[in-house]
Amino acid sequence: MKNPGNKPRAGAVRKTRKGPQVGSGGQGRQALEGKKPTPKAEDRPYHPAGKRKAAQERFVAAGGRGQKPGSSGGAPQQPNSRPRSRNKTSDESEVVTGRNSVVEALRARIPATALYVASRIEVDDRVKEALNLANHRGIPVLEVMRPELDRLAGFDSVHQGLALKVPPYEYEHPTELLDKVISRGQKPLFVALDGITDPRNLGAIIRSVAAFGGQGVIVPQRRSVGLTASAWKTSAGAAARTPVAMAANLTQTLKAFQERGVFVLGLDGGGDISLPSIELAREPVLLVVGSEGKGLSRLVTETCDAVVSIPISAATESLNAGIAVSVALYEISKRRAK
Repeated sequence: MKNPGNKPRAGAVRKTRKGPQVGSGGQGRQALEGKKPTPKAEDRPYHPAGKRKAAQERFVAAGGRGQKPGSSGGAPQQPNSRPRSRNKTSDESEVVTGRNSVVEALRARIPATALYVASRIEVDDRVKEALNLANHRGIPVLEVMRPELDRLAGFDSVHQGLALKVPPYEYEHPTELLDKVISRGQKPLFVALDGITDPRNLGAIIRSVAAFGGQGVIVPQRRSVGLTASAWKTSAGAAARTPVAMAANLTQTLKAFQERGVFVLGLDGGGDISLPSIELAREPVLLVVGSEGKGLSRLVTETCDAVVSIPISAATESLNAGIAVSVALYEISKRRAK
């Protein structure tokens, strides 16, 4: 005997060509009715219009002059650990190559263990200054044959007859570096890298930051280039004057900067704001740039207050990351000068 509790209710069965089927009980009709109107674009927090509205509200709340960095309530967050150097399996020292890079590193009094000079090197003013600085600081000067210097510097490196052996780079902590800038009464201007692995791009970005009045560069701890000898070389010595900080979590670091009144601007070809029309250039700014191929990651894009694009010819697909940063920093510095 069948259990009467399992019998379908009267009228719930409809006959079709495929045989009797149990109805939905009105659930399909309710689903078609809808729940509520779709929110406006500016009311959606992850929509570009919503992020522009939030950034504009912050801008207006600060009186149009930008919130005073470090004035947010509560104790400042320290989301990152203090990464100082990347793990290496062999000799942890780096070799800075090139005459300009070596001289700048010696001028900045970066700790060094040896200065290598190629035998029969053509002596110019930079070589003389490097030798004088090394002798003054008591750094051993070793004359080596060019094949040995090629091996030390790496066969793909142009050493110009000079190489300086230095300990692993001591990375700054991002928020501590921001505190130093604020304490000096400067308006923050930083550049963060998202997924850039070419050391030459890092070196070019460091050089641009130094040229246009920036105070530092931030690199993620993972999936990113570090300050290698190639980056030192490309920076033309600017790495000795411009600090590089390492973030254990880039997204959390961006949020920590925002809490201190710094506007985070992403730089991407598909940005919703054109660089010449940006209004936040005169505010404290952290500019984030992604790789030439993949661009900014999703989490970083969602965290940015605005995503800015550089107008270029349609015949050119994209700009190199180092060139894009140079153009953006020039525009920001020009607006600040006004």
